Amino acid sequence: MANFKVGMQSFRPAIPYTTAIELLIPEYTTVKGVPTKVYPENGVRMNCSFKTYLGTETVTNDLFTVLDTATIETWYRPDFKSDCRIKVLETGRIYEILGSPEDIFMRHQFIKCKVQAVEGGA
Repeated sequence: MANFKVGMQSFRPAIPYTTAIELLIPEYTTVKGVPTKVYPENGVRMNCSFKTYLGTETVTNDLFTVLDTATIETWYRPDFKSDCRIKVLETGRIYEILGSPEDIFMRHQFIKCKVQAVEGGA
């Protein structure tokens, strides 16, 4: 039977929010007239469900690669936006949010989004 009340949808997390993360909210500074994002070292601590599903497989120029992606589900926060990053406290890895986070059923109770690891490089 569906998890519904008459006239109202309800959502319950499938797994508990046991992964500790920090939400890194950027501050904007202007460098030579160009707005630039600066992320803090530490952010707002929260717990979430963090599921990788072994990453995302892609083929680019006939080269098979696996991107380090994950799906996050957590409690709603109005400052949890697409320009933020998250830091997984157990591993120290930093992820950027892909697209806009989804406010589940627009009830401001739970939020879900996809993230991708920030890789170093030139």
